[in-house]
Amino acid sequence: MRATLPLLEITDFPAIQRKALETLQVNLGYKCNQRCLHCHVNAGPNRKEMMTRETLELILPVLKTRQINTLDLTGGAPELHEDFRYLVAEARAAGVHVIDRCNLTILFEPNQEGLAEFLAEHQVEVVASLPCYSLENVDKQRGEGVFDKSIAGLQKLNALGYGQPGTGLLLNLVYNPQEPSLPPNQQALEADYKRELREHFGIEFNHLYALANMPIKRFGSTLISKGQFQDYMKLLKDNFHQDNLEQVMCHSLVSVDWQGYLYDCDFNQQLGLPLSGGKRKHLRDLLAGDISGNPICVADHCFGCTAGQGSSCGGAF
Repeated sequence: MRATLPLLEITDFPAIQRKALETLQVNLGYKCNQRCLHCHVNAGPNRKEMMTRETLELILPVLKTRQINTLDLTGGAPELHEDFRYLVAEARAAGVHVIDRCNLTILFEPNQEGLAEFLAEHQVEVVASLPCYSLENVDKQRGEGVFDKSIAGLQKLNALGYGQPGTGLLLNLVYNPQEPSLPPNQQALEADYKRELREHFGIEFNHLYALANMPIKRFGSTLISKGQFQDYMKLLKDNFHQDNLEQVMCHSLVSVDWQGYLYDCDFNQQLGLPLSGGKRKHLRDLLAGDISGNPICVADHCFGCTAGQGSSCGGAF
C-alpha cells in the first residue's frame, strides 16, 4: 500500500482549536468481515489489532470524569470485539448515548445471533454504511452479496422499530461516492434514498449522511496508483468553504485507537498524527486533565471535511 502522509503533511489548512469535549469515538479494533475499497482504516478479516480489556475498562471512567455524553463505537466492525456488548450495556446504564457504526452484514455473521435485538434493547443509535441504493454499485464497492445482506439487515432493524416514528430507535445511513468526487447534495440524496428504499424494499430510516472519501489509506493508495491523487486534492481545495470550519467534528470529538491513544479524529488516527503537544496522549491522560482549547493537528486531508457542503462523521453541514 502506498503511503499518503508524505503528500499531506505540508499544508495550508487553517489553524483550529478544540472546544468542549462531547463525543468519545473509540476504535475497538481493525478486524472486519468486509474489505471495502473506500475504507480509510484498511480494515478486513485478517486484521488482528483489538483493544484489550484493560484499556477498554478505562472508557467508562473517562466518560464520567470528563462528562462526555456520547460514546461512538467504530472499527473495523466494532461488534466483533468480544467485549462490545459489555461496553454498550455499561455505557447505557450510565446514561451515555451510544452510537454503533455498523456495516449491516455483521448482523448475519456467526456468533452475532441476537445482535440486532441487543442494539434495540439498549436503544443504541445505528449508523449504517450503504454507499448506494442499487445492488451493482454497492457490491462493486463493498463486495459481492453485500447489498442483499445490507437490505436484509435494514429490514431486520426496521422490524425491531429502528427508523420508525415514536420508537426513539435511530437508524442513519452513510453514503460515500464511488469515484474521486464530492458527494452530491445531502438533502436531495436523502430524499432519493428514502424513495427508492421505501418503494423497492419497504425500508425506513431517519437520516442520510453524505461523506467525502478521505485521501488516505486504501482509498488514498488507490488514487496514487491511478495517478488521481493530486487531482482529487485540487478538487477538495478548490471547494474549501470557510464556514465549514466551525462544524468539523474535531472541535468536540476525540478519537481513541485500539491501544487507547488519542487523536483529533479517526482520520488522524489512521495517519498516525497524535494530538498536538509532543508526547502522545492516552485514555489515562483524560482522567488527569482536559484537552479543551488545545490546537488541533491538521494536514491536507482536512480539506476533505471542509469541501463543498462539508463532511464528517455526522455528514454534511
